[in-house]
Amino acid sequence: MNRGRVKARGFTLIELMIVVAIIAITAAIALPSYQNQIEKTRRGVAKADLIELTSFMQRFYTENNRFDQDRAGNAVALPFSESPTDGATKFYDLTVVTAQSTYTLTAAPKGAQSGDSCATLTVAHTGAKTHSSGSNCW
Repeated sequence: MNRGRVKARGFTLIELMIVVAIIAITAAIALPSYQNQIEKTRRGVAKADLIELTSFMQRFYTENNRFDQDRAGNAVALPFSESPTDGATKFYDLTVVTAQSTYTLTAAPKGAQSGDSCATLTVAHTGAKTHSSGSNCW
Protein backbone atom coordinates (compact mmCIF):
# COMPACT_ATOMS: atom_id res chain seq x y z
CA MET A 1 0.00 0.00 0.00
CA ASN A 2 1.35 3.28 -1.04
CA ARG A 3 0.26 6.04 1.28
CA GLY A 4 1.62 9.31 0.09
CA ARG A 5 0.80 12.72 1.19
CA VAL A 6 -2.40 14.01 -0.39
CA LYS A 7 -2.01 17.46 -1.87
CA ALA A 8 -4.41 19.90 -0.28
CA ARG A 9 -6.91 21.58 -2.56
CA GLY A 10 -8.80 24.81 -2.06
CA PHE A 11 -8.00 28.37 -1.13
CA THR A 12 -6.18 29.65 1.87
CA LEU A 13 -7.59 32.41 4.01
CA ILE A 14 -4.86 34.77 2.79
CA GLU A 15 -5.81 34.19 -0.84
CA LEU A 16 -9.47 34.86 -0.08
CA MET A 17 -8.62 38.06 1.82
CA ILE A 18 -6.52 39.30 -1.12
CA VAL A 19 -9.45 38.74 -3.49
CA VAL A 20 -11.83 40.55 -1.12
CA ALA A 21 -9.39 43.47 -0.85
CA ILE A 22 -9.09 43.71 -4.64
CA ILE A 23 -12.88 43.73 -5.02
CA ALA A 24 -13.22 46.39 -2.31
CA ILE A 25 -10.62 48.65 -3.93
CA THR A 26 -12.26 48.25 -7.34
CA ALA A 27 -15.68 49.08 -5.89
CA ALA A 28 -14.30 52.10 -4.03
CA ILE A 29 -12.96 53.47 -7.30
CA ALA A 30 -15.91 52.56 -9.53
CA LEU A 31 -18.88 53.54 -7.34
CA PRO A 32 -18.20 57.32 -7.13
CA SER A 33 -17.57 57.42 -10.88
CA TYR A 34 -20.83 55.60 -11.52
CA GLN A 35 -22.76 57.96 -9.23
CA ASN A 36 -21.21 60.96 -11.00
CA GLN A 37 -22.36 59.61 -14.36
CA ILE A 38 -25.88 59.10 -13.01
CA GLU A 39 -25.97 62.77 -11.85
CA LYS A 40 -24.69 63.93 -15.24
CA THR A 41 -27.38 61.91 -17.02
CA ARG A 42 -30.15 63.36 -14.84
CA ARG A 43 -28.72 66.86 -15.39
CA GLY A 44 -28.72 66.22 -19.14
CA VAL A 45 -32.41 65.35 -19.03
CA ALA A 46 -33.15 68.54 -17.07
CA LYS A 47 -31.17 70.59 -19.61
CA ALA A 48 -33.16 69.03 -22.46
CA ASP A 49 -36.40 69.83 -20.62
CA LEU A 50 -35.26 73.45 -20.15
CA ILE A 51 -34.55 73.71 -23.88
CA GLU A 52 -38.01 72.29 -24.61
CA LEU A 53 -39.55 74.89 -22.28
CA THR A 54 -37.51 77.58 -24.02
CA SER A 55 -39.17 76.57 -27.29
CA PHE A 56 -42.55 76.67 -25.56
CA MET A 57 -41.89 80.19 -24.27
CA GLN A 58 -40.80 81.38 -27.71
CA ARG A 59 -43.98 79.96 -29.28
CA PHE A 60 -46.01 81.60 -26.50
CA TYR A 61 -44.38 84.94 -27.28
CA THR A 62 -45.02 84.51 -31.01
CA GLU A 63 -48.73 83.97 -30.34
CA ASN A 64 -49.17 86.65 -27.64
CA ASN A 65 -46.40 89.23 -28.20
CA ARG A 66 -45.36 88.92 -24.57
CA PHE A 67 -44.00 86.26 -22.20
CA ASP A 68 -46.04 86.84 -19.05
CA GLN A 69 -49.67 86.40 -20.17
CA ASP A 70 -51.80 85.47 -23.11
CA ARG A 71 -54.16 87.78 -25.03
CA ALA A 72 -56.97 87.02 -22.56
CA GLY A 73 -54.78 88.09 -19.62
CA ASN A 74 -54.12 84.58 -18.27
CA ALA A 75 -50.64 84.01 -16.85
CA VAL A 76 -48.34 81.70 -18.76
CA ALA A 77 -48.48 78.10 -17.52
CA LEU A 78 -45.66 75.68 -18.29
CA PRO A 79 -46.73 72.39 -19.91
CA PHE A 80 -44.77 70.51 -17.21
CA SER A 81 -43.09 71.51 -13.96
CA GLU A 82 -40.82 68.57 -13.11
CA SER A 83 -38.00 66.71 -14.79
CA PRO A 84 -37.93 64.08 -16.10
CA THR A 85 -41.39 64.41 -17.62
CA ASP A 86 -41.84 60.64 -17.67
CA GLY A 87 -41.17 58.14 -14.92
CA ALA A 88 -42.13 58.18 -11.26
CA THR A 89 -39.06 59.74 -9.65
CA LYS A 90 -38.53 63.45 -10.32
CA PHE A 91 -35.10 65.02 -9.87
CA TYR A 92 -35.67 68.68 -10.80
CA ASP A 93 -38.39 71.28 -10.21
CA LEU A 94 -38.89 73.49 -13.27
CA THR A 95 -40.14 77.06 -12.81
CA VAL A 96 -40.44 80.23 -14.86
CA VAL A 97 -40.28 83.88 -13.81
CA THR A 98 -41.75 86.18 -16.45
CA ALA A 99 -42.17 89.82 -17.32
CA GLN A 100 -43.70 91.26 -20.47
CA SER A 101 -40.52 90.96 -22.52
CA THR A 102 -38.30 88.61 -20.47
CA TYR A 103 -38.34 85.23 -18.80
CA THR A 104 -36.01 83.01 -16.82
CA LEU A 105 -36.48 79.25 -16.67
CA THR A 106 -34.98 77.45 -13.68
CA ALA A 107 -34.31 73.79 -12.93
CA ALA A 108 -33.75 73.26 -9.19
CA PRO A 109 -32.46 69.82 -8.12
CA LYS A 110 -34.36 67.81 -5.54
CA GLY A 111 -34.28 64.40 -3.94
CA ALA A 112 -31.37 62.20 -4.98
CA GLN A 113 -30.12 64.96 -7.30
CA SER A 114 -29.94 67.63 -4.57
CA GLY A 115 -26.21 66.97 -4.09
CA ASP A 116 -25.42 67.76 -7.75
CA SER A 117 -22.32 69.91 -8.11
CA CYS A 118 -24.00 72.25 -10.61
CA ALA A 119 -27.01 72.90 -8.37
CA THR A 120 -29.58 75.18 -10.07
CA LEU A 121 -29.59 75.52 -13.86
CA THR A 122 -31.14 78.58 -15.56
CA VAL A 123 -31.93 79.72 -19.09
CA ALA A 124 -32.89 83.32 -19.86
CA HIS A 125 -34.93 84.72 -22.75
CA THR A 126 -31.65 85.79 -24.37
CA GLY A 127 -30.48 82.17 -24.46
CA ALA A 128 -27.94 82.75 -21.68
CA LYS A 129 -27.40 79.52 -19.73
CA THR A 130 -26.06 79.67 -16.18
CA HIS A 131 -25.64 77.45 -13.13
CA SER A 132 -25.30 78.32 -9.46
CA SER A 133 -22.12 76.33 -8.76
CA GLY A 134 -19.71 73.82 -10.24
CA SER A 135 -18.13 73.85 -13.68
CA ASN A 136 -18.80 72.30 -17.08
CA CYS A 137 -22.51 72.16 -16.34
CA TRP A 138 -23.79 73.28 -19.72
